[in-house]
Amino acid sequence: MTPQAQPGATARAIQHHYDLSNDFYKLWLDPGMVYSGAKWAEGDDLERAQLRKLDHHVHEARAQGAERVLEIGCGWGAMLEHLTRRNGVGHAVGLTLSAAQQQFIQERRLPATEVRLESWADHQPDQPYDAIISIGAFEHFARLDMDEAEKVEAYAAFFDKCWEMLPRDGRLSLQTFAYGSGRPRKQAVDDPSTRFLASEIFQETDPPTLANIADAAVGTFEIVSLENDRHGYARTCKEWVDRLRGKRSQAVALVGEAGYERYQRYLNYAFLGFASGNLDLYRVTLQRNKRRAASKS
Repeated sequence: MTPQAQPGATARAIQHHYDLSNDFYKLWLDPGMVYSGAKWAEGDDLERAQLRKLDHHVHEARAQGAERVLEIGCGWGAMLEHLTRRNGVGHAVGLTLSAAQQQFIQERRLPATEVRLESWADHQPDQPYDAIISIGAFEHFARLDMDEAEKVEAYAAFFDKCWEMLPRDGRLSLQTFAYGSGRPRKQAVDDPSTRFLASEIFQETDPPTLANIADAAVGTFEIVSLENDRHGYARTCKEWVDRLRGKRSQAVALVGEAGYERYQRYLNYAFLGFASGNLDLYRVTLQRNKRRAASKS
């Protein structure tokens, strides 16, 4: 089958970031290497807050005890392990464009798990999934050179694909960072911090607005619940930057002084963005649209 055009970040752009060094990320992420905003409660440390976030998505996707679950953007395998070892999932499939992440997961030999170096657009399952979870991937599905209509079209293609891979009433639990609702996208794009992140960290990537998500889901998914946990992501970034600072010598040995300084700057920018409201962190529960299901049956 001919691969479909990638509407957002290419594999090269994804690997520029995520293939930097598994050992580098180990220095400052939690033990599960979860690289997305945690869900904090009183008394949590970073590891507990990340597990709380994983639990949230399993619950919202109704994935516990499911036979087949797909994770789009599977990172270093924390959710795949959480699904199969803690939540009784019969078979978990993870998609990533990062060769380093795929190798890392394969070497862990997780039970009932398959990890594929493949985009969501090219994935062709032989049967539907009971649930889909996607954490920290959606922000890569559009680029800075797209206008609003093109971004919505790209996101709608993703929702269409998820619709096709789910059964009636199936759910998608989605987490993405986004432009904050307090200022127009054009103003955000022109910000020096946005330009730095787009050129040095998240290449070929432009995050959505809340309106983009809602517009793209029309006719495909019903939005069941929505939360903005930007303060939780700010706290996560603060934890990360402190942990990285505490491992400076090891980090410099792995990625060099310039690499260390680049990530310090990135994590500080991210902290300030979420703390100020210039960035939001959305957790969205979406349920397959019944009326569209009826029209296609």
